[in-house]
Amino acid sequence: MRDQDIIRRPLITEKATTFGESNVFAFEVAPGANKIQVKRAVETQFKRRVAEVRIVKMHGKTRRQGRFVGRRADWKKAYVRLVAGEKPIEFFDSF
Repeated sequence: MRDQDIIRRPLITEKATTFGESNVFAFEVAPGANKIQVKRAVETQFKRRVAEVRIVKMHGKTRRQGRFVGRRADWKKAYVRLVAGEKPIEFFDSF
């Protein structure tokens, strides 16, 4: 898997924004990605040193439209903590 395919998009939510103050950033990542691949992808794409990566599996929600029931796909979220002293990631410049 290429580094460009691992990070799908940054997560810009209220929780992720408050984490950004402590040098932690959230990303949606490929379902098959592991911590080592996420760390390498962030370091190459954003040119920042990564201290820690935490990954969470998010289960897709069940949705209905009338009598039809469907399900959203499962996805993975990664919380990436940068090394102390690193500049924060500016998402709108990179994506």
